[in-house]
Amino acid sequence: MKPEVLSFFDTATHTVSYLVSDPATGAAAIIDSVLGYDAASGRTDFKAADQIIAAVSERRLTVAWIIESHVHADHLSAAPYLRAKLGGQVAIGAAISEVQRVFGDIFNVGDGFRSDGRQFDKLFQDGESYRLGSIEARAFHTPGHTPACMSHLIGDALFVGDTLFMPDFGTARCDFPGGDAGQLYDSIQMLLASPAATRMFLCHDYKAPGRDCFAWETTVEEQKRDNIHLAGETSRDDFIAMRTARDASLSMPALILPSVQVNICAGDLPAAEDNGRQYLKIPLNAF
Repeated sequence: MKPEVLSFFDTATHTVSYLVSDPATGAAAIIDSVLGYDAASGRTDFKAADQIIAAVSERRLTVAWIIESHVHADHLSAAPYLRAKLGGQVAIGAAISEVQRVFGDIFNVGDGFRSDGRQFDKLFQDGESYRLGSIEARAFHTPGHTPACMSHLIGDALFVGDTLFMPDFGTARCDFPGGDAGQLYDSIQMLLASPAATRMFLCHDYKAPGRDCFAWETTVEEQKRDNIHLAGETSRDDFIAMRTARDASLSMPALILPSVQVNICAGDLPAAEDNGRQYLKIPLNAF
């Protein structure tokens, strides 16, 4: 029940993607992949995804799952590219429909867009069990950062998306549409009820002041003891007050507008227009 976990850190977006595999069968899952995107030029690239593909090939793995922990606001997903190259089902939490409804309106996606998650191959329900080869896995709905956040326990490895950061950096922001600091507190408490030795893998790291290197793996025990937003007897009300004040001081992520409109479509880029070019929308004064 101990999967092998390989990490891939994208320096441009501070995102960690994971290749999780069952040593017994070679079944694998890719979690939170990154499509390179240069905002100044509008160019995309597959450098980060190709590193994962090379690792899959080198280890002769079979990809069963390409999982999104949530609709990311800081990077575009490479899920369609990875599925075309490696196979596997692109999966996200069933509450994706809530995010699609909100952002579908913001981006005026039109009548052809369906806000029911059908763009994904699999919608995980809260508490749903699945398998990665011989390893048992379970998906948990952990809203707060967004309404559709899911955490995945694969064997002894817990992948929490943006819910938590390293203990010295704290917790996720809750000021995106549908975010809720109280829900985040409840989700975190549920995750921290896991066995103390459970390995915890995070989606981002921004290298807290005083730390020399990036890090993205910790344990439930370390989070309970050391997380700067949770240590001690932090009450739900105190957490909400802290999170609300902190979020009010934060700028929007640099890539939120291109990222969300692509990621609500399971990573598919917009169709080419009559001149053969693809375009992203930038809604003015929406945030």
